[in-house]
Amino acid sequence: MRLSKFISDCGIASRRKAEDIIRSGRIKVNNNVVLDPSVDIDYKKDVVLLDDVRIKEDIKFVYIALNKPVQYISDLKDDKRRKIARNLIDVEGKLFPVGRLDYNSEGLILFTNDGEFANIIMHPRYEIEKEYYVKVKGRLEREDIMRLRKGILIDGSLCRAERVEFLRSSLKNNWYSFIVKEGKNRMIRNMCIAIHHPVLKLVRVRIGNIKLGRLEPGQYRFLTEKEVSQIKAKRI
Repeated sequence: MRLSKFISDCGIASRRKAEDIIRSGRIKVNNNVVLDPSVDIDYKKDVVLLDDVRIKEDIKFVYIALNKPVQYISDLKDDKRRKIARNLIDVEGKLFPVGRLDYNSEGLILFTNDGEFANIIMHPRYEIEKEYYVKVKGRLEREDIMRLRKGILIDGSLCRAERVEFLRSSLKNNWYSFIVKEGKNRMIRNMCIAIHHPVLKLVRVRIGNIKLGRLEPGQYRFLTEKEVSQIKAKRI
């Protein structure tokens, strides 16, 4: 973590003011004066002093589940002036999205300030399942489902679903549950285009043990300690 970010996260000052404090020579790391705000520290091991008084770690991690509506972007900034999902969360402080959910998709997306938690969910090594309810044009035949599970080569990358199960019919179209362990951009949409059953609607309902539940579009909640600890247990 950058030194200036650590000082800011501890509530000493804003990021910009923290940089000024560091450049003024008032900060020591392991009893050595540090003048560069971009220096990386390990806040769990390094001792940081302000005017010879130790800055105690006071970083409060926040974990939020949001039901992202359609026509909101997951990114924190947008040059096209589209609506930003982060603005639906009335919680102060810096939060970043854990992965993405594309503009025309809706459902569960997580926001946090805990990089370790985010890495566990996003890194393929931990194989965190993501479940989607997907409405496709027409009906998937057995051969289509087998192709999705075997994997489809898209832009030189093999994309596959762990499971695909029928949910219900909707006029001439049908809903399916897709479970994947990857997070490639628009992966399910591209896979369905490849088998000639384009996606008409896509809702993410689960990430690992964290479920969308009864959250309405635009609503959010804080994760429980149990939900967070079960994700972090994956790292052990």
